[in-house]
Amino acid sequence: MIDYAFKPRHSKIKSGRFLIFSHTLVTFLPPYTSHSECAYTLFVVAIFWLTEALPLGVSALIPAFMFPLFGIMSSKQVASAYFKDFHLLLIGVICLAASIEKWKLHKRVALRMVMLVGVNPAWLTLGFMVSCSFLSMWLSNTSAAAMVMPIVEAVAQQIITAESEVDALEMSYSNGSTNPGLELDENIIECETSEWKEKAKEQNLPPAETGRKSREDKYNGIFKAMCLCIAYSATIGGWTTLTGTSTNLIFAEQFNTRYPDCQCINFGSWFVLSIPITVIILLLSWIWLQWLFLGFDFKSMFKCGKEKSAREKASARVIQEEYNKLGPISYPEIVTLVLFILMTLLWFTRDPGFIPGWSSLFPKYKGFATDSTTALVIGLLFFIIPTKPLSRTSNGENTGFGYTPLITWKEFQSCMPWEIAFLVGGGFALAEGCEVSNLSAWVGSKLTPLGSLPLWLIILISCIIVTSVTEVASNAATITIFLPILSPLAEAIHVNPLFILIPATLCTSFAFLLPVSNPSNAIVFSYGHLSVMDMVKAGLGINIISVAVVMLGIMTWMVPLFDLYTYPSWAPIISSTNNTGL
Repeated sequence: MIDYAFKPRHSKIKSGRFLIFSHTLVTFLPPYTSHSECAYTLFVVAIFWLTEALPLGVSALIPAFMFPLFGIMSSKQVASAYFKDFHLLLIGVICLAASIEKWKLHKRVALRMVMLVGVNPAWLTLGFMVSCSFLSMWLSNTSAAAMVMPIVEAVAQQIITAESEVDALEMSYSNGSTNPGLELDENIIECETSEWKEKAKEQNLPPAETGRKSREDKYNGIFKAMCLCIAYSATIGGWTTLTGTSTNLIFAEQFNTRYPDCQCINFGSWFVLSIPITVIILLLSWIWLQWLFLGFDFKSMFKCGKEKSAREKASARVIQEEYNKLGPISYPEIVTLVLFILMTLLWFTRDPGFIPGWSSLFPKYKGFATDSTTALVIGLLFFIIPTKPLSRTSNGENTGFGYTPLITWKEFQSCMPWEIAFLVGGGFALAEGCEVSNLSAWVGSKLTPLGSLPLWLIILISCIIVTSVTEVASNAATITIFLPILSPLAEAIHVNPLFILIPATLCTSFAFLLPVSNPSNAIVFSYGHLSVMDMVKAGLGINIISVAVVMLGIMTWMVPLFDLYTYPSWAPIISSTNNTGL
Protein backbone atom coordinates (compact mmCIF):
# COMPACT_ATOMS: atom_id res chain seq x y z
CA MET A 1 0.00 0.00 0.00
CA ILE A 2 0.99 3.63 0.26
CA ASP A 3 3.98 4.83 2.28
CA TYR A 4 2.66 7.09 5.03
CA ALA A 5 6.01 8.45 6.20
CA PHE A 6 8.81 10.26 4.47
CA LYS A 7 12.53 10.39 5.01
CA PRO A 8 13.70 12.03 8.23
CA ARG A 9 15.84 15.11 7.89
CA HIS A 10 18.37 16.66 10.21
CA SER A 11 16.99 19.35 12.48
CA LYS A 12 19.45 21.94 11.14
CA ILE A 13 17.50 22.03 7.88
CA LYS A 14 14.51 23.49 9.70
CA SER A 15 16.46 26.58 10.75
CA GLY A 16 17.25 27.39 7.12
CA ARG A 17 13.71 27.01 5.75
CA PHE A 18 13.05 30.72 5.40
CA LEU A 19 16.45 31.29 3.76
CA ILE A 20 15.87 28.53 1.19
CA PHE A 21 12.32 29.72 0.56
CA SER A 22 13.20 33.38 -0.05
CA HIS A 23 16.43 32.68 -1.95
CA THR A 24 14.73 30.21 -4.34
CA LEU A 25 11.81 32.52 -5.10
CA VAL A 26 13.95 35.60 -5.78
CA THR A 27 17.03 34.14 -7.48
CA PHE A 28 15.27 32.18 -10.21
CA LEU A 29 12.60 34.69 -11.31
CA PRO A 30 11.67 33.84 -14.93
CA PRO A 31 11.16 35.97 -18.05
CA TYR A 32 7.55 36.62 -18.99
CA THR A 33 6.63 33.65 -21.22
CA SER A 34 4.12 30.98 -20.30
CA HIS A 35 6.44 27.98 -20.51
CA SER A 36 9.30 29.75 -18.72
CA GLU A 37 6.93 30.69 -15.89
CA CYS A 38 5.75 27.09 -15.70
CA ALA A 39 9.38 25.93 -15.65
CA TYR A 40 10.03 28.38 -12.81
CA THR A 41 7.11 26.98 -10.81
CA LEU A 42 8.30 23.42 -11.46
CA PHE A 43 11.83 24.33 -10.38
CA VAL A 44 10.67 26.02 -7.17
CA VAL A 45 8.48 23.07 -6.18
CA ALA A 46 11.30 20.61 -7.01
CA ILE A 47 13.75 22.54 -4.80
CA PHE A 48 11.31 22.51 -1.88
CA TRP A 49 10.56 18.82 -2.35
CA LEU A 50 14.23 17.83 -2.52
CA THR A 51 15.30 19.97 0.45
CA GLU A 52 12.04 19.60 2.39
CA ALA A 53 12.40 23.24 3.39
CA LEU A 54 8.61 23.14 3.69
CA PRO A 55 6.44 20.09 4.43
CA LEU A 56 5.91 18.11 1.22
CA GLY A 57 2.16 18.60 1.28
CA VAL A 58 2.55 22.36 1.71
CA SER A 59 5.05 22.62 -1.16
CA ALA A 60 2.58 20.73 -3.36
CA LEU A 61 0.11 23.63 -3.00
CA ILE A 62 2.48 26.16 -4.64
CA PRO A 63 1.12 25.55 -8.20
CA ALA A 64 -2.39 26.28 -6.88
CA PHE A 65 -1.57 29.99 -6.51
CA MET A 66 1.41 30.45 -8.88
CA PHE A 67 -0.32 29.12 -12.01
CA PRO A 68 -3.26 31.56 -11.72
CA LEU A 69 -0.90 34.47 -10.94
CA PHE A 70 1.22 33.66 -14.01
CA GLY A 71 -1.86 33.20 -16.20
CA ILE A 72 -1.05 29.56 -16.98
CA MET A 73 -4.27 28.05 -15.62
CA SER A 74 -7.32 29.42 -13.84
CA SER A 75 -7.95 28.59 -10.19
CA LYS A 76 -10.82 26.28 -11.13
CA GLN A 77 -8.61 24.36 -13.58
CA VAL A 78 -5.82 23.98 -11.05
CA ALA A 79 -8.23 22.89 -8.31
CA SER A 80 -9.70 20.16 -10.51
CA ALA A 81 -6.20 18.77 -11.09
CA TYR A 82 -5.67 18.20 -7.36
CA PHE A 83 -8.29 15.45 -7.05
CA LYS A 84 -8.17 12.56 -9.50
CA ASP A 85 -9.16 8.92 -9.80
CA PHE A 86 -6.00 8.13 -7.81
CA HIS A 87 -7.50 9.63 -4.65
CA LEU A 88 -10.61 7.46 -4.87
CA LEU A 89 -8.44 4.37 -5.27
CA LEU A 90 -6.35 5.51 -2.31
CA ILE A 91 -9.44 5.85 -0.11
CA GLY A 92 -10.62 2.32 -0.88
CA VAL A 93 -7.19 0.79 -0.29
CA ILE A 94 -6.78 2.63 3.01
CA CYS A 95 -10.10 1.16 4.22
CA LEU A 96 -8.71 -2.33 3.58
CA ALA A 97 -5.38 -1.53 5.23
CA ALA A 98 -7.07 -0.04 8.29
CA SER A 99 -9.15 -3.19 8.83
CA ILE A 100 -6.16 -5.51 8.29
CA GLU A 101 -4.07 -3.63 10.85
CA LYS A 102 -6.91 -3.22 13.35
CA TRP A 103 -7.70 -6.94 13.50
CA LYS A 104 -4.02 -8.04 13.21
CA LEU A 105 -4.64 -10.19 10.16
CA HIS A 106 -1.25 -9.14 8.79
CA LYS A 107 0.53 -10.56 11.86
CA ARG A 108 -1.27 -13.90 11.52
CA VAL A 109 -0.34 -14.13 7.83
CA ALA A 110 3.31 -13.24 8.49
CA LEU A 111 3.76 -15.77 11.29
CA ARG A 112 2.03 -18.53 9.34
CA MET A 113 4.27 -17.96 6.30
CA VAL A 114 7.40 -18.06 8.46
CA MET A 115 6.21 -21.29 10.11
CA LEU A 116 5.77 -22.88 6.68
CA VAL A 117 9.39 -22.35 5.55
CA GLY A 118 10.95 -23.77 8.74
CA VAL A 119 13.47 -22.43 11.25
CA ASN A 120 16.82 -23.05 9.57
CA PRO A 121 18.47 -19.58 9.76
CA ALA A 122 18.76 -19.23 5.99
CA TRP A 123 15.20 -20.40 5.33
CA LEU A 124 13.96 -18.36 8.30
CA THR A 125 15.42 -15.22 6.73
CA LEU A 126 13.77 -16.08 3.42
CA GLY A 127 10.48 -16.71 5.22
CA PHE A 128 10.60 -13.28 6.84
CA MET A 129 11.43 -11.69 3.47
CA VAL A 130 8.56 -13.43 1.66
CA SER A 131 6.01 -12.62 4.37
CA CYS A 132 7.10 -8.99 4.70
CA SER A 133 7.14 -8.42 0.93
CA PHE A 134 3.68 -10.01 0.61
CA LEU A 135 2.29 -7.75 3.32
CA SER A 136 3.82 -4.63 1.75
CA MET A 137 1.99 -5.38 -1.51
CA TRP A 138 -1.23 -4.43 0.27
CA LEU A 139 -0.13 -2.42 3.30
CA SER A 140 2.22 0.49 3.77
CA ASN A 141 5.88 -0.52 3.44
CA THR A 142 6.39 1.29 6.73
CA SER A 143 3.59 -0.63 8.46
CA ALA A 144 4.85 -3.96 7.15
CA ALA A 145 8.38 -3.32 8.47
CA ALA A 146 7.11 -1.97 11.80
CA MET A 147 4.89 -5.02 12.30
CA VAL A 148 7.44 -7.72 11.38
CA MET A 149 10.53 -6.22 13.10
CA PRO A 150 9.44 -6.98 16.70
CA ILE A 151 8.93 -10.62 15.70
CA VAL A 152 12.36 -10.70 14.04
CA GLU A 153 13.93 -9.09 17.12
CA ALA A 154 12.40 -11.71 19.43
CA VAL A 155 13.48 -14.59 17.18
CA ALA A 156 17.02 -13.21 16.83
CA GLN A 157 17.34 -12.78 20.60
CA GLN A 158 16.27 -16.38 21.13
CA ILE A 159 18.79 -17.55 18.55
CA ILE A 160 21.55 -15.66 20.37
CA THR A 161 20.47 -17.21 23.68
CA ALA A 162 20.63 -20.66 22.12
CA GLU A 163 24.01 -19.85 20.59
CA SER A 164 25.29 -18.85 24.04
CA GLU A 165 24.30 -22.26 25.34
CA VAL A 166 26.14 -23.85 22.42
CA ASP A 167 29.21 -21.76 23.22
CA ALA A 168 29.11 -22.79 26.89
CA LEU A 169 29.04 -26.44 25.95
CA GLU A 170 31.82 -25.91 23.40
CA MET A 171 34.04 -24.40 26.08
CA SER A 172 33.41 -27.30 28.41
CA TYR A 173 33.93 -29.72 25.50
CA SER A 174 37.28 -28.13 24.61
CA ASN A 175 38.35 -28.37 28.30
CA GLY A 176 37.58 -32.07 28.40
CA SER A 177 34.37 -31.80 30.44
CA THR A 178 30.73 -32.11 29.42
CA ASN A 179 27.47 -30.59 30.56
CA PRO A 180 24.67 -33.16 30.37
CA GLY A 181 22.08 -30.43 30.95
CA LEU A 182 22.61 -29.07 27.45
CA GLU A 183 21.34 -31.39 24.77
CA LEU A 184 23.07 -30.14 21.67
CA ASP A 185 24.49 -31.60 18.49
CA GLU A 186 28.03 -32.70 19.36
CA ASN A 187 28.99 -33.09 15.72
CA ILE A 188 28.34 -29.40 15.15
CA ILE A 189 30.29 -28.54 18.31
CA GLU A 190 33.29 -30.62 17.29
CA CYS A 191 33.29 -29.13 13.80
CA GLU A 192 33.05 -25.52 15.00
CA THR A 193 35.68 -26.05 17.70
CA SER A 194 38.15 -27.45 15.17
CA GLU A 195 37.49 -24.51 12.87
CA TRP A 196 38.27 -22.05 15.65
CA LYS A 197 41.51 -23.89 16.47
CA GLU A 198 42.58 -23.66 12.83
CA LYS A 199 41.85 -19.91 12.81
CA ALA A 200 43.84 -19.50 16.01
CA LYS A 201 46.86 -21.17 14.45
CA GLU A 202 46.64 -18.97 11.33
CA GLN A 203 46.29 -15.71 13.28
CA ASN A 204 48.63 -16.67 16.19
CA LEU A 205 45.81 -16.00 18.69
CA PRO A 206 44.80 -18.05 21.71
CA PRO A 207 41.90 -20.40 20.88
CA ALA A 208 39.67 -18.73 23.48
CA GLU A 209 40.23 -15.25 21.95
CA THR A 210 39.61 -16.53 18.43
CA GLY A 211 36.43 -18.27 19.57
CA ARG A 212 35.16 -15.12 21.25
CA LYS A 213 35.69 -13.01 18.11
CA SER A 214 34.09 -15.66 15.93
CA ARG A 215 31.05 -15.79 18.21
CA GLU A 216 30.69 -11.99 18.18
CA ASP A 217 30.89 -11.90 14.38
CA LYS A 218 28.31 -14.69 14.16
CA TYR A 219 25.88 -12.94 16.52
CA ASN A 220 26.25 -9.60 14.74
CA GLY A 221 25.80 -11.27 11.37
CA ILE A 222 22.51 -12.86 12.45
CA PHE A 223 21.10 -9.52 13.62
CA LYS A 224 22.30 -7.62 10.56
CA ALA A 225 21.01 -10.15 8.04
CA MET A 226 17.58 -10.41 9.67
CA CYS A 227 17.17 -6.65 10.07
CA LEU A 228 18.18 -5.82 6.52
CA CYS A 229 16.00 -8.57 5.07
CA ILE A 230 12.96 -6.81 6.58
CA ALA A 231 13.97 -3.32 5.42
CA TYR A 232 14.59 -4.41 1.85
CA SER A 233 11.75 -6.91 1.43
CA ALA A 234 9.24 -4.27 2.58
CA THR A 235 10.41 -2.05 -0.29
CA ILE A 236 10.63 -4.90 -2.82
CA GLY A 237 7.07 -6.05 -2.14
CA GLY A 238 5.71 -2.52 -2.41
CA TRP A 239 6.44 -2.06 -6.11
CA THR A 240 4.84 -5.40 -7.07
CA THR A 241 1.25 -4.13 -7.16
CA LEU A 242 -0.11 -0.93 -8.62
CA THR A 243 -1.49 -0.01 -5.20
CA GLY A 244 1.60 -1.18 -3.33
CA THR A 245 3.42 2.15 -3.20
CA SER A 246 2.65 5.75 -3.99
CA THR A 247 5.13 5.94 -6.89
CA ASN A 248 3.22 3.28 -8.85
CA LEU A 249 -0.08 5.08 -8.37
CA ILE A 250 1.43 8.44 -9.32
CA PHE A 251 2.83 6.90 -12.50
CA ALA A 252 -0.47 5.24 -13.41
CA GLU A 253 -2.52 8.41 -12.89
CA GLN A 254 -0.10 10.74 -14.69
CA PHE A 255 0.36 8.25 -17.52
CA ASN A 256 -3.39 7.79 -18.02
CA THR A 257 -3.89 11.55 -17.87
CA ARG A 258 -1.20 12.25 -20.46
CA TYR A 259 -2.17 9.31 -22.70
CA PRO A 260 -5.93 8.84 -22.19
CA ASP A 261 -6.26 6.56 -25.25
CA CYS A 262 -3.92 3.97 -23.73
CA GLN A 263 -5.73 1.44 -21.55
CA CYS A 264 -2.76 -0.88 -21.02
CA ILE A 265 -1.80 0.11 -17.46
CA ASN A 266 -4.05 -1.47 -14.85
CA PHE A 267 -3.69 -3.63 -11.75
CA GLY A 268 -3.40 -6.90 -13.69
CA SER A 269 -0.91 -5.74 -16.33
CA TRP A 270 1.32 -4.13 -13.72
CA PHE A 271 1.32 -7.28 -11.60
CA VAL A 272 2.27 -9.42 -14.62
CA LEU A 273 5.21 -7.17 -15.53
CA SER A 274 6.48 -6.71 -11.97
CA ILE A 275 6.09 -10.12 -10.34
CA PRO A 276 9.08 -11.69 -12.20
CA ILE A 277 11.20 -8.68 -11.20
CA THR A 278 10.09 -8.99 -7.59
CA VAL A 279 10.80 -12.73 -7.38
CA ILE A 280 14.24 -12.44 -9.00
CA ILE A 281 15.34 -9.44 -6.91
CA LEU A 282 13.97 -10.99 -3.71
CA LEU A 283 15.90 -14.23 -4.25
CA LEU A 284 19.12 -12.48 -5.30
CA SER A 285 18.85 -10.09 -2.35
CA TRP A 286 18.42 -13.05 0.00
CA ILE A 287 21.52 -14.72 -1.46
CA TRP A 288 23.48 -11.45 -1.25
CA LEU A 289 22.59 -10.85 2.42
CA GLN A 290 23.30 -14.48 3.32
CA TRP A 291 26.71 -14.36 1.66
CA LEU A 292 27.55 -10.94 3.09
CA PHE A 293 26.68 -11.57 6.74
CA LEU A 294 26.18 -15.30 7.36
CA GLY A 295 27.96 -17.19 4.63
CA PHE A 296 26.13 -19.51 2.28
CA ASP A 297 26.29 -23.11 3.51
CA PHE A 298 24.29 -25.22 1.05
CA LYS A 299 24.98 -28.39 3.03
CA SER A 300 23.28 -27.14 6.20
CA MET A 301 20.49 -25.43 4.25
CA PHE A 302 19.33 -28.56 2.47
CA LYS A 303 19.99 -31.12 5.18
CA CYS A 304 17.24 -33.71 5.51
CA GLY A 305 16.25 -35.87 8.46
CA LYS A 306 18.76 -34.26 10.83
CA GLU A 307 17.72 -33.20 14.31
CA LYS A 308 17.19 -29.47 14.73
CA SER A 309 19.93 -27.47 16.42
CA ALA A 310 19.34 -25.47 19.61
CA ARG A 311 18.92 -22.17 17.81
CA GLU A 312 16.43 -23.69 15.35
CA LYS A 313 14.39 -25.03 18.27
CA ALA A 314 14.53 -21.62 19.95
CA SER A 315 13.35 -19.88 16.79
CA ALA A 316 10.48 -22.32 16.32
CA ARG A 317 9.44 -21.88 19.94
CA VAL A 318 9.30 -18.07 19.71
CA ILE A 319 7.34 -18.08 16.45
CA GLN A 320 4.87 -20.65 17.77
CA GLU A 321 4.37 -18.66 20.98
CA GLU A 322 3.71 -15.48 19.02
CA TYR A 323 1.19 -17.29 16.84
CA ASN A 324 -0.55 -18.87 19.84
CA LYS A 325 -1.01 -15.41 21.39
CA LEU A 326 -3.29 -14.50 18.48
CA GLY A 327 -5.75 -17.23 19.42
CA PRO A 328 -8.20 -18.76 16.92
CA ILE A 329 -9.05 -16.69 13.86
CA SER A 330 -11.84 -14.25 14.67
CA TYR A 331 -14.95 -13.27 12.71
CA PRO A 332 -13.60 -9.79 11.76
CA GLU A 333 -10.39 -11.40 10.48
CA ILE A 334 -12.39 -13.81 8.31
CA VAL A 335 -14.53 -11.01 6.86
CA THR A 336 -11.47 -8.85 6.21
CA LEU A 337 -9.70 -11.74 4.48
CA VAL A 338 -12.77 -12.43 2.30
CA LEU A 339 -13.06 -8.77 1.31
CA PHE A 340 -9.34 -8.61 0.58
CA ILE A 341 -9.53 -11.65 -1.72
CA LEU A 342 -12.67 -10.25 -3.38
CA MET A 343 -11.01 -6.88 -4.03
CA THR A 344 -7.94 -8.55 -5.52
CA LEU A 345 -10.02 -10.81 -7.78
CA LEU A 346 -12.12 -7.89 -9.01
CA TRP A 347 -8.96 -5.93 -9.79
CA PHE A 348 -7.47 -8.80 -11.78
CA THR A 349 -10.67 -9.63 -13.66
CA ARG A 350 -11.84 -6.11 -14.56
CA ASP A 351 -9.94 -6.10 -17.86
CA PRO A 352 -7.35 -8.92 -17.92
CA GLY A 353 -6.67 -8.47 -21.65
CA PHE A 354 -6.52 -12.11 -22.77
CA ILE A 355 -10.23 -12.70 -21.93
CA PRO A 356 -13.19 -10.32 -21.50
CA GLY A 357 -13.38 -8.99 -17.95
CA TRP A 358 -16.38 -8.04 -15.85
CA SER A 359 -16.22 -4.48 -17.22
CA SER A 360 -17.45 -5.92 -20.56
CA LEU A 361 -20.82 -6.49 -18.86
CA PHE A 362 -21.36 -2.74 -19.27
CA PRO A 363 -20.65 -2.20 -22.99
CA LYS A 364 -22.45 1.15 -23.08
CA TYR A 365 -20.11 2.52 -20.42
CA LYS A 366 -16.75 1.21 -21.62
CA GLY A 367 -13.87 2.71 -19.64
CA PHE A 368 -16.15 4.20 -16.99
CA ALA A 369 -15.29 1.63 -14.28
CA THR A 370 -11.67 1.65 -13.10
CA ASP A 371 -9.72 0.02 -10.27
CA SER A 372 -10.94 2.82 -7.98
CA THR A 373 -14.54 1.69 -8.56
CA THR A 374 -13.74 -1.72 -7.08
CA ALA A 375 -11.75 -0.20 -4.23
CA LEU A 376 -14.59 2.14 -3.25
CA VAL A 377 -17.27 -0.56 -3.34
CA ILE A 378 -15.23 -2.89 -1.13
CA GLY A 379 -14.07 0.00 1.05
CA LEU A 380 -17.66 1.01 1.72
CA LEU A 381 -18.43 -2.50 3.02
CA PHE A 382 -15.90 -2.06 5.82
CA PHE A 383 -18.11 0.72 7.23
CA ILE A 384 -21.27 -1.41 6.91
CA ILE A 385 -20.40 -4.98 7.97
CA PRO A 386 -20.58 -5.38 11.78
CA THR A 387 -17.74 -6.79 13.85
CA LYS A 388 -20.04 -9.46 15.34
CA PRO A 389 -22.37 -11.82 13.46
CA LEU A 390 -26.08 -11.76 14.29
CA SER A 391 -26.77 -14.79 16.51
CA ARG A 392 -30.06 -16.38 17.57
CA THR A 393 -31.28 -17.77 20.87
CA SER A 394 -32.72 -21.26 21.33
CA ASN A 395 -36.18 -19.74 20.77
CA GLY A 396 -35.14 -18.46 17.34
CA GLU A 397 -35.07 -14.81 18.39
CA ASN A 398 -32.23 -12.52 17.37
CA THR A 399 -29.95 -11.47 20.20
CA GLY A 400 -29.29 -7.77 20.49
CA PHE A 401 -25.79 -6.37 20.28
CA GLY A 402 -24.14 -2.97 19.95
CA TYR A 403 -23.58 -2.33 16.28
CA THR A 404 -19.94 -1.56 15.48
CA PRO A 405 -18.57 -1.68 11.91
CA LEU A 406 -15.28 -3.29 10.96
CA ILE A 407 -13.63 0.16 10.91
CA THR A 408 -14.76 3.57 12.09
CA TRP A 409 -14.18 6.95 10.47
CA LYS A 410 -11.59 7.86 13.12
CA GLU A 411 -9.65 4.69 12.40
CA PHE A 412 -9.78 5.44 8.69
CA GLN A 413 -8.54 9.00 9.28
CA SER A 414 -5.64 7.77 11.40
CA CYS A 415 -4.44 5.61 8.47
CA MET A 416 -5.17 8.04 5.63
CA PRO A 417 -1.90 9.59 4.32
CA TRP A 418 -3.18 13.11 3.69
CA GLU A 419 0.31 14.43 2.89
CA ILE A 420 0.58 11.89 0.07
CA ALA A 421 -2.82 12.97 -1.26
CA PHE A 422 -1.74 16.64 -1.43
CA LEU A 423 1.69 15.80 -2.85
CA VAL A 424 0.22 13.67 -5.63
CA GLY A 425 -2.36 16.36 -6.38
CA GLY A 426 0.43 18.90 -6.74
CA GLY A 427 2.18 16.58 -9.16
CA PHE A 428 -0.94 16.30 -11.28
CA ALA A 429 -1.28 20.09 -11.32
CA LEU A 430 2.35 20.48 -12.43
CA ALA A 431 1.91 17.89 -15.19
CA GLU A 432 -1.22 19.62 -16.49
CA GLY A 433 0.50 23.01 -16.34
CA CYS A 434 3.41 21.67 -18.39
CA GLU A 435 0.96 20.63 -21.10
CA VAL A 436 -1.08 23.86 -21.12
CA SER A 437 2.02 26.10 -21.21
CA ASN A 438 3.72 23.99 -23.93
CA LEU A 439 6.68 23.37 -21.61
CA SER A 440 6.50 19.66 -22.42
CA ALA A 441 6.77 20.38 -26.15
CA TRP A 442 9.76 22.67 -25.57
CA VAL A 443 11.54 20.05 -23.42
CA GLY A 444 10.83 17.42 -26.07
CA SER A 445 12.38 19.52 -28.82
CA LYS A 446 15.55 20.05 -26.78
CA LEU A 447 15.90 16.34 -25.99
CA THR A 448 15.63 15.18 -29.60
CA PRO A 449 19.46 14.84 -30.06
CA LEU A 450 19.46 12.07 -27.44
CA GLY A 451 17.86 9.86 -30.07
CA SER A 452 21.34 9.19 -31.48
CA LEU A 453 22.25 7.18 -28.35
CA PRO A 454 21.40 3.46 -28.10
CA LEU A 455 18.02 2.92 -26.50
CA TRP A 456 19.38 0.65 -23.75
CA LEU A 457 21.89 3.34 -22.79
CA ILE A 458 19.15 6.00 -22.53
CA ILE A 459 17.12 3.70 -20.26
CA LEU A 460 20.17 2.83 -18.16
CA ILE A 461 21.14 6.50 -17.70
CA SER A 462 17.62 7.44 -16.65
CA CYS A 463 17.52 4.49 -14.20
CA ILE A 464 20.84 5.46 -12.61
CA ILE A 465 19.84 9.12 -12.27
CA VAL A 466 16.46 8.31 -10.73
CA THR A 467 17.97 5.70 -8.38
CA SER A 468 20.59 8.20 -7.20
CA VAL A 469 18.08 10.99 -6.56
CA THR A 470 15.59 8.78 -4.72
CA GLU A 471 18.27 7.85 -2.17
CA VAL A 472 18.24 11.41 -0.82
CA ALA A 473 14.74 12.61 -1.78
CA SER A 474 11.19 11.40 -1.23
CA ASN A 475 10.22 8.61 -3.64
CA ALA A 476 6.92 10.30 -4.44
CA ALA A 477 8.59 13.66 -5.06
CA THR A 478 11.23 12.01 -7.29
CA ILE A 479 8.71 10.34 -9.59
CA THR A 480 6.59 13.50 -9.71
CA ILE A 481 9.61 15.54 -10.83
CA PHE A 482 10.93 13.10 -13.42
CA LEU A 483 7.73 11.97 -15.17
CA PRO A 484 7.14 15.34 -16.91
CA ILE A 485 10.75 15.19 -18.14
CA LEU A 486 10.97 11.57 -19.27
CA SER A 487 7.62 11.53 -21.12
CA PRO A 488 8.67 14.29 -23.58
CA LEU A 489 12.05 12.57 -23.92
CA ALA A 490 10.41 9.34 -25.13
CA GLU A 491 8.16 11.27 -27.52
CA ALA A 492 11.08 13.32 -28.85
CA ILE A 493 13.17 10.27 -29.76
CA HIS A 494 10.07 8.46 -31.08
CA VAL A 495 10.17 5.60 -28.55
CA ASN A 496 7.23 3.97 -26.81
CA PRO A 497 6.94 6.02 -23.58
CA LEU A 498 6.50 2.84 -21.52
CA PHE A 499 10.02 1.83 -22.54
CA ILE A 500 11.46 4.63 -20.39
CA LEU A 501 8.70 5.32 -17.86
CA ILE A 502 8.29 1.79 -16.47
CA PRO A 503 12.00 1.34 -15.54
CA ALA A 504 12.14 4.87 -14.12
CA THR A 505 9.04 4.25 -12.01
CA LEU A 506 10.46 1.02 -10.59
CA CYS A 507 13.81 2.67 -9.88
CA THR A 508 12.19 5.36 -7.73
CA SER A 509 11.60 2.60 -5.18
CA PHE A 510 15.26 1.52 -5.12
CA ALA A 511 16.05 3.41 -1.91
CA PHE A 512 18.26 0.84 -0.19
CA LEU A 513 21.46 2.74 0.52
CA LEU A 514 20.91 4.90 3.63
CA PRO A 515 18.76 4.88 6.77
CA VAL A 516 17.11 8.10 5.56
CA SER A 517 16.46 6.74 2.07
CA ASN A 518 13.28 4.94 3.06
CA PRO A 519 10.98 4.87 6.12
CA SER A 520 11.35 1.10 6.44
CA ASN A 521 15.14 1.53 6.45
CA ALA A 522 14.85 4.07 9.26
CA ILE A 523 12.61 1.76 11.34
CA VAL A 524 15.05 -1.14 11.06
CA PHE A 525 18.07 1.10 11.69
CA SER A 526 16.47 2.41 14.90
CA TYR A 527 16.84 -1.03 16.53
CA GLY A 528 20.58 -0.37 16.86
CA HIS A 529 21.99 -3.51 15.25
CA LEU A 530 23.25 -1.81 12.09
CA SER A 531 25.82 0.85 11.24
CA VAL A 532 25.46 3.20 8.30
CA MET A 533 28.29 1.39 6.51
CA ASP A 534 26.47 -1.94 6.94
CA MET A 535 23.47 -0.50 5.16
CA VAL A 536 25.59 1.19 2.47
CA LYS A 537 27.54 -2.00 1.79
CA ALA A 538 24.42 -4.16 1.57
CA GLY A 539 22.28 -1.54 -0.19
CA LEU A 540 24.82 -0.84 -2.92
CA GLY A 541 24.80 -4.48 -3.93
CA ILE A 542 21.00 -4.63 -3.97
CA ASN A 543 20.82 -1.38 -5.96
CA ILE A 544 23.09 -2.89 -8.62
CA ILE A 545 21.08 -6.13 -8.63
CA SER A 546 17.77 -4.25 -8.92
CA VAL A 547 18.83 -1.99 -11.80
CA ALA A 548 20.32 -4.98 -13.65
CA VAL A 549 17.12 -7.04 -13.24
CA VAL A 550 14.93 -4.12 -14.40
CA MET A 551 17.13 -3.67 -17.48
CA LEU A 552 16.81 -7.41 -18.17
CA GLY A 553 13.03 -7.27 -17.80
CA ILE A 554 12.47 -4.21 -19.97
CA MET A 555 14.54 -5.71 -22.79
CA THR A 556 12.94 -9.19 -22.63
CA TRP A 557 9.54 -10.21 -21.22
CA MET A 558 8.07 -6.70 -21.09
CA VAL A 559 8.59 -6.15 -24.83
CA PRO A 560 5.79 -8.46 -26.06
CA LEU A 561 3.61 -7.53 -23.08
CA PHE A 562 3.27 -3.90 -24.26
CA ASP A 563 4.67 -4.17 -27.84
CA LEU A 564 7.43 -1.79 -26.79
CA TYR A 565 9.33 -1.73 -30.09
CA THR A 566 6.33 -0.14 -31.83
CA TYR A 567 5.61 3.57 -31.42
CA PRO A 568 1.97 3.53 -30.29
CA SER A 569 -0.90 5.42 -31.87
CA TRP A 570 -1.91 6.83 -28.48
CA ALA A 571 1.37 8.75 -28.14
CA PRO A 572 1.70 12.14 -29.90
CA ILE A 573 4.01 12.75 -32.83
CA ILE A 574 6.60 15.38 -31.90
CA SER A 575 8.00 17.41 -34.78
CA SER A 576 11.78 17.69 -34.73
CA THR A 577 11.54 21.21 -36.17
CA ASN A 578 9.94 22.63 -33.03
CA ASN A 579 12.53 25.13 -31.80
CA THR A 580 10.43 27.24 -29.48
CA GLY A 581 12.68 29.19 -27.12
CA LEU A 582 12.20 30.14 -23.55
